[in-house]
Amino acid sequence: MAVPLAPDDVVATRGDIAPDAREPLVILDALTTFLDTHGVGEPGSTPELTPIGDGHSNVTFAVQRGDTEVVLRRPPRGPLPPSAHDVLREARVIGALDGRARVPKVLVVGDDPELIGAPFYVMEKVEGDVLVDTLPEHLSPEAERRRVGEELIDALVELHAVDWRDAGLEGFGKPDGYLERQLRRFLGLWEHNKTREVPAVETVGRWLGERLPASPPATIVHGDFRLGNTLFAPGTPAKLAAILDWEMATIGDPLADLGYLMVMWTDPGDPEIAGMDLSPVTRQPGFPTRDELVARYAERSGRPTGDLGWYRVLASWKLIVFMEGNYKRAKAGTTDDPFILQFGSLIEDLAARVEDMTREH
Repeated sequence: MAVPLAPDDVVATRGDIAPDAREPLVILDALTTFLDTHGVGEPGSTPELTPIGDGHSNVTFAVQRGDTEVVLRRPPRGPLPPSAHDVLREARVIGALDGRARVPKVLVVGDDPELIGAPFYVMEKVEGDVLVDTLPEHLSPEAERRRVGEELIDALVELHAVDWRDAGLEGFGKPDGYLERQLRRFLGLWEHNKTREVPAVETVGRWLGERLPASPPATIVHGDFRLGNTLFAPGTPAKLAAILDWEMATIGDPLADLGYLMVMWTDPGDPEIAGMDLSPVTRQPGFPTRDELVARYAERSGRPTGDLGWYRVLASWKLIVFMEGNYKRAKAGTTDDPFILQFGSLIEDLAARVEDMTREH
């Protein structure tokens, strides 16, 4: 479900911004001129914007101009952690993967933050369904549910098989030392984001550092690969049409993507944990289990998966750090999402659960 527009999210001109108002997310006359310049949509028509998604991260709008509908992505309002929400980096990796992985086509990039208040990019709108809580009727049969899980793994295997150097992503990330950098970065983000002391977060961070595994050869890493960040095409058989939300992408350890997916995938019988149950639809009969998904990944990729326990702890810990950053923004009044304001006690509960996970390995 999309977060509704607030009155100050979109303004007609920069002159319509009240002196004490928040910076808007989009300035329509500037966006209109930009789209006209690049030949996107009906010339001169004022874009009609509709929010897409839950609004917890980068801001996404469907943009209608005449018969043309495209998608715009920009960062949320600040304050933002260093290097977070870099939509230009996101646009670069999607453009590099055009024709190599299941991604939308980037149409144009607005790298001047003065245009609408932040850098942004515009991409094609891919038709399909995001599967989170419910299934469209054509994907309801159990055979289609199984195929949804298989398509998810096959798309991840395809992504990890891309030659990132040949795709022009040399320098996009450092292939060596990815896990060490993840730990340093997220410990730093925690210090930047935290609104109070949560000792379990530091405890889990130390545990991860003391048990750092040896990484396989580096691949492109999506960084937020889960069912809810994909689109499935209309019709049958089930077909994953596009992978979305690339803001965390880099070059690194592919098992980080697989471990994260296992945290985000829900098996029947799993306990319901608020904030961690992001694919409840997969509780339904017919979907593959986590073990079956890992086995398919190992078979299709030819890559040993080893013990994913460490990677699952890493993914859960990173999720807590992100949630704290969003909670900090909500407390500062820079987001209107009421769900984020509930993160305060939830983060402490999740940190305790992840600390318990470390005792199981």
